[in-house]
Amino acid sequence: MAALLAAACTAKAPAPYGPCPTPAQVEWQQMETNFFVHFGPNTFSGKEWGDGTEPEDMFNPTEMDCRQWAQVARDAGFKGIILTAKHHDGFCLWPNPVSKHTVRESAWKGGEGDVLRDLSEACAEYGLKLGVYISPWDRFDPHYGTPEYNQVFEQTLQSALGSYGPVFEQWFDGACGEGPNGKRQEYDWPLYYKTVFDLQPDAIVFSDIGPGCRWVGNERGVAGRTSWSTYETSSFVPGVDSPTREAKNEGIRGGSLWVPSESDVSIRPGWFWRESENDKVKSLQELLGIYYTSVGRNSLLLLNVPPDSRGRIHEADSARLVEWKAALDRIFAVNLAEGGNITADSRRGKAFAESALLDEDYHRYWAVPDDVLTPSFTLTLPKERTFNRIVLQEYIPLGQRVAAFEVEVLGADGQWQQVASESTIGYKRILLIPTVTTSAVRVHITEADACPVLNRIALYMDSIYQP
Repeated sequence: MAALLAAACTAKAPAPYGPCPTPAQVEWQQMETNFFVHFGPNTFSGKEWGDGTEPEDMFNPTEMDCRQWAQVARDAGFKGIILTAKHHDGFCLWPNPVSKHTVRESAWKGGEGDVLRDLSEACAEYGLKLGVYISPWDRFDPHYGTPEYNQVFEQTLQSALGSYGPVFEQWFDGACGEGPNGKRQEYDWPLYYKTVFDLQPDAIVFSDIGPGCRWVGNERGVAGRTSWSTYETSSFVPGVDSPTREAKNEGIRGGSLWVPSESDVSIRPGWFWRESENDKVKSLQELLGIYYTSVGRNSLLLLNVPPDSRGRIHEADSARLVEWKAALDRIFAVNLAEGGNITADSRRGKAFAESALLDEDYHRYWAVPDDVLTPSFTLTLPKERTFNRIVLQEYIPLGQRVAAFEVEVLGADGQWQQVASESTIGYKRILLIPTVTTSAVRVHITEADACPVLNRIALYMDSIYQP
């Protein structure tokens, strides 16, 4: 008996399964929501894609204030800001030394302005991380479409990534809309990646194939109900050839790489500010729905909130974000699982007990023996509670494992009633179920690729969002 007890107390942690996230990718996923800023000549022209012929003096914000952006973002709960430092028109929001189409050539601040510098300082002041979007497509640079352009773009990356402090995410948009007779550039992606990682080794690199995170396959903020962070990118090229939209949206079970999805969507119909869209900011209900279909489906939400021609976040956008943050705070203020007791039909040992599902330590988790793929656990509440949201989380540093699960609640008649049957969990899964009143919740893992490793269950009542 003593030997059995000793073995239970000294059980080894599960070995990592399949591809696993880097520490930087785990930290990125834990950010959950980030702030996207589309800003540039298009803000003043009303275009979505500029053609590179816009005069530099078109860019001339009258009340430019990156601190206001940062304050709005922080107060709305965002953890980082990604700026379109260079969109497809080629205009650079910093004095890029290898371009003649930058803020340096504009009338703004007499050519002495630098949006990237201002934003990096504002992010540092408000405790936010800085990311940059630098489009490889360039409709201004005369070298575009020639081998020389790759060196120009490398130097552009060096300037943006080497002068403004830590950059948590580098966004590469593969768009090129010049048509069959337009310029075609053979991008030197290995060179670009090397440049990024030489300067910012922990940066998460976004494209339709990663390598740090992938496009979710739509611009509506909707990840798949099945949502794997594993992916396969061999033989694909960013912006040219990539996995199907379904694969982008759902990931690839058994993929050899860890490339989680990022759900980008704009708070307005367009990506850049237009005065005509001041009354078309997404409603609270729309934003809450987007949160549930992105963060709630193992994805990261990147919400675009474009500054106006003053260089400020418009009052309509900031007011809606205040409303959104207040709603989320209210919905997730009280975890109705607190005070409950969890029992499981299997555990790996005392160090991996099911009680870890109820504590706040991210790195404590419930695990079962390697040969157990379909375990169950039951949460017994101290009294009946009413809720309609269930949060489950896998401990992703050890990989993503769960492929299917079911949730039941104990009915007034003493019978178990199924309220959810889904596939993946991943970093975070928020289940929207009908409002129930119960004293117990049971979770069955019905399919897994390796022994499940979960670190959280939580219950909430949402009386605001109406699906």
